[in-house]
Amino acid sequence: MEYAEYRRYDAVGLAGLVARGEVSPVELLDTALARLDAVDPALNTVVQRLDDRARVRADGPLTGPFAGVPFLVKDLLQDVIGTPTGSGSRALADLPVAQNAVVVDRWVDAGLVIFGKTNTPEFGAKGITEPESGGITRNPWNRALTPGGSSGGSAAAVAAGVVPAAGANDGGGSIRIPAACCGLVGLKPGRGVVPTGPVGGEPLHGAVSNGVISRTVRDSAAMLDVMAGPYPAAPYSVDRVSSSYAAEANTPPRRLRIGYATASPIGTGVDPEAVAAVERAVVLLDELGHRVEPADTGIDERRLAADFLTMWFASLALEVDDTRRRTGCGSDGFEFDTRIMAALGRSVSAPDYLAAHARWADYVRDLSAFHERYDLLLTPTLAYPPARVGELTTPTWMRTLGSVLMTARLGRLARWGGLIDKVIDDNLGRTPYTQLANITGRPAISVPLHWTAEGVPLGVQFVAPLGGEALLLSLAGELEQARPWFDKQPPLLPAPDVSSK
Repeated sequence: MEYAEYRRYDAVGLAGLVARGEVSPVELLDTALARLDAVDPALNTVVQRLDDRARVRADGPLTGPFAGVPFLVKDLLQDVIGTPTGSGSRALADLPVAQNAVVVDRWVDAGLVIFGKTNTPEFGAKGITEPESGGITRNPWNRALTPGGSSGGSAAAVAAGVVPAAGANDGGGSIRIPAACCGLVGLKPGRGVVPTGPVGGEPLHGAVSNGVISRTVRDSAAMLDVMAGPYPAAPYSVDRVSSSYAAEANTPPRRLRIGYATASPIGTGVDPEAVAAVERAVVLLDELGHRVEPADTGIDERRLAADFLTMWFASLALEVDDTRRRTGCGSDGFEFDTRIMAALGRSVSAPDYLAAHARWADYVRDLSAFHERYDLLLTPTLAYPPARVGELTTPTWMRTLGSVLMTARLGRLARWGGLIDKVIDDNLGRTPYTQLANITGRPAISVPLHWTAEGVPLGVQFVAPLGGEALLLSLAGELEQARPWFDKQPPLLPAPDVSSK
């Protein structure tokens, strides 16, 4: 199959071709591998190739709703038996895992042909994808820009046409941020809808969700049908929709009441393009008959951001310590930024940690009260267009200061003295809208309704109440019909802007 033909179909469409005998899984895999060979020298989306394993699978009997469709998984929390889950860290790059993740088993059972693992920042801890281990991943729409993170490798591969959908996960925006950067659909399911086991239980107290990044709403819906469902070792059972997510995505929603906001919830700046993205969405929603009005959640989201980071850093400290135990590596096995965040995490006392977690219930109650008045919350997904590659690299003076502080074991002083807080604020200031859905466990979706004057995607986000995945997919399907994005493609990959380094 020629690439131009391959690009005309989403994952559901490719599966239909295979089911009707119009193309073989081997032909699809050959096309996907050829496309990866063509674009990856410029983009660096995949850090582990599984070509031989994939060829054996594609040549064998396949069943399931996605039988024969090429697929990539994220190199974080999506374990593939017998291969390392590097998690963006050189410390784990050569340590094979003993079993598939539950979500990977479900993708395999659905007939997908996994042929690689995508790049991610170390332990998924950043909204960009520039790990020292895997190297820089670039945005297909403009190679001088980031594709976002932490699922940046998956988003870049999908946007570049390597696969129609790819595995992703989201602990603070890591599905929605790269989807917004790359002109794609990014659904973060609600807490517990998609299992994260068997290793690791519920990362970050259930704030982390597995999912996919895709080019179409129906792919995101059909993939959720595959991923969601009971798991015996899960901490609780989550109800599913009565029909299917795919059916809901193909059914227009009732007319909705939607509250929207564009101001940064943590008080930082917002680019006019991010405001324009929401304003365009408001006009479209109004044209479709929905009631849309400015609204305020009433949540102290600056405090929410501080609580999120308190627990994020503490969890990262545990990740680093566990990795050192498993591998025997020293502190030099981790990136500087990871070490400083882990040091900050170790400075958090047990009472402070528990107090931060206890406040999650307050945010849940406040957002639930908002959803009693509004069906959905609409915000920008990002406060700014995608950052330039290297723009968010920790400056030399901060690296020097951080080294001194870690050596002197003054992480707590650095944290409360505001030296690190400025860097945190600068980074969260670009992505202040996404953590709310993670902490509250609510589903959220980023949809590509806006491109900037420079031709770069910038998505908008909808947050739903508990169990609102079907509602999000239904509305996203309606928006996709009204303002299609499937045929939008990145330009031919230009030469990199070396000044961006």
